[in-house]
Amino acid sequence: MKLRRIICLLLVFVTLAFTLASCNLEGFIAKLQGKTPQETTTTTTTEPTTVPTTTPTTSSKPDESTSSTQKPDDNDPPIDEWEDLYDIITIPEALEIAKATSSANPTERYYVRGTIVSISNPTYGEMTITDGVNELFVYGTYSEDGSIPYPQFNDKPVKGDEVLLYCTLNTHNGEPQAKNARLIDFKKADKSDINLSEYTEMTVLQAREAEIGEKILICGVVARITYATGMKPSGIYVIDGTDSIYIYDGDIASQVQIGNKITVLGSKAYWILGDEQNNAAKFGYKGCCQLEDALLYNNDNETHEIDFSWCETKTVKEIKNIPVTENVTTTTYKTTALVKKVPGNGFVNYYFYDLDGKTGAYTYTQCNGSDFTWLDKFDGKICTVYISPMNAKSTSSDCYFRFLPIAVIDEGFVFDTANAPEHILEYYAVDQFLPSYTGNPMLEVVTTVSSELLGFENAVISYSSSNESVVYFSEEDGKTIFNCGANGNATVTITATYGEYTSSRTVDITVDAPVTSEGMTVKEAIDSAVGEKITVVGIIGPSLVNQSGFYLIDETGAIAVRIVASDFEGLAIGQKIVVQGTRTVTKDGGGQICIDNTTIVTNYYGKVDYSTDSFIKNATMADVLALTDIALVTTNVYVVSGKLTKVTSTYSVNYYIDGFLLYSNGKTQYAWLDTFFEEGTTEANVTVELAICDWNAKGLKGCVLAVITEDGKICNELNFN
Repeated sequence: MKLRRIICLLLVFVTLAFTLASCNLEGFIAKLQGKTPQETTTTTTTEPTTVPTTTPTTSSKPDESTSSTQKPDDNDPPIDEWEDLYDIITIPEALEIAKATSSANPTERYYVRGTIVSISNPTYGEMTITDGVNELFVYGTYSEDGSIPYPQFNDKPVKGDEVLLYCTLNTHNGEPQAKNARLIDFKKADKSDINLSEYTEMTVLQAREAEIGEKILICGVVARITYATGMKPSGIYVIDGTDSIYIYDGDIASQVQIGNKITVLGSKAYWILGDEQNNAAKFGYKGCCQLEDALLYNNDNETHEIDFSWCETKTVKEIKNIPVTENVTTTTYKTTALVKKVPGNGFVNYYFYDLDGKTGAYTYTQCNGSDFTWLDKFDGKICTVYISPMNAKSTSSDCYFRFLPIAVIDEGFVFDTANAPEHILEYYAVDQFLPSYTGNPMLEVVTTVSSELLGFENAVISYSSSNESVVYFSEEDGKTIFNCGANGNATVTITATYGEYTSSRTVDITVDAPVTSEGMTVKEAIDSAVGEKITVVGIIGPSLVNQSGFYLIDETGAIAVRIVASDFEGLAIGQKIVVQGTRTVTKDGGGQICIDNTTIVTNYYGKVDYSTDSFIKNATMADVLALTDIALVTTNVYVVSGKLTKVTSTYSVNYYIDGFLLYSNGKTQYAWLDTFFEEGTTEANVTVELAICDWNAKGLKGCVLAVITEDGKICNELNFN
């Protein structure tokens, strides 16, 4: 661009020299004719077509007010270099040329200028430009010579900047576009008209607590860049030494690098996906704490160390257990976690587990994991992790945080086995018990723990009760069973021992007589009117799949029950319960018959085999395959035999019985069936208890309640694990 200006100046000098030379030549000719140059000039001057009505008084030396070298005043229009140097067409002209071009790969190029409205894909420099009225889509932007793509520009034009492009024009799917645009020049947006007085300067910590819609100015360091589908930059995390916050803005994300110190203007907001808002309100979740409608006011383009000193230290378990009602999304915690890379079919998940190797969650990604390949070097290692609950997923049955790693540091973690007893109590022992019971749970408790991950084996857990008439432990078939007896209070002491190291904790437990509750049978629930509030008594049966809930079963029938995930605490297959909820069909004109919005009224506990009296035992898979797609069959349970098959594709894993698809999310929900395949095969002959389901009114599918073997019944415990 400097070269063009030099060439322009040279042209000016050449023109001036030619003009001076012409004047000298005219003077020389005038002398030959006996004329003075002044006479020559006078005789060759063209009279203006308009003559002033009054002739000003002249003098031999004009004063400054009439000097021909007078500078333009502030009201004169600015000199437009682009218009002087290039043959620029307007955006309306560009649109007409594009519409008239039939070639998919035109070669003729045009100069077009406009202000960037948005950059839809920074990876390719896709943008939309405007003249203030008309807009033109630009499919891909490159350097002036076409050799450098937009993402590799050292200095990128962004939203609000004015660009001069040299591009071809045609249509795509009937829409006009500029194609293979070359960036000739651009002018940064004028920020002088920004009214900074409208914004309140705050620390990030203060910004997190600001009111929705409040205009805020923050300064901080870019700690992480997030990406949307197609690896498009979608936003950034900013940290200033007081806290962190997310800024949702792809334009800003495409302009910065991790470590840049920036100043950002924006409005405080809490974001929730539109179709999750009702569910979020149900759980009291306010949304992702962030700034939106943001503007990058300044970027020092340097690399600074990120200050994590303010981060609170918590375990992964503690972070997961923070109530979603608290304003913690997009803040950052320091934790110690096992990083695990788990390839799937067409995607990769990156998990962050606590030191038990199972309490954790996978990283929130919109790019099938390709935005987190930087974690590969930490796979299988226990590291120091700075992690953020980025947002919460809100469903009808649950609301839970999804995490984003901000930084990971491998510090060569080595577990101190002296801490094994405390670790065992926290992750294996204490959480087995509830604070109160209304019956005898007959719960098998853990007595030994080993951890290959942490390097200890056969640590021992023992239990004792302060009041054995209320709470006691029995030994049955080599297992330790927790029991509740008479009403009252008791304190359970749990002791974990590993070698010379011992630690204990206590749990206070209350046993109360259950509130006697009456309710209808399952068949009566099935026959109830849609929308009716009902109370039903039954036995907890196997788990639903891809839904939060279980089958409630008695001698009269089986019905799906949906409950929030947190209400699963203390529930187990075989317990007698009373539930209250709404008799529902999930879709108009079809769908699943179920009890929805369910609460547990009473849990009598116990452990009995659920009845199969209502199950259809004289049918075949051919009968199942012949079922019509109506809601009435979604309470049917069949005992049938067939061939179980597993089909793996690029993006899913599906299970079938004689070609009848089992309903799932296509990932691992039926992985427990893999144990029935012989090694190296994906087929097996099985006898199953098979429920019919149709949650989305998209056709009947199956749900395996249990597989019946020679040794007994293996139930689907998916939601109980």
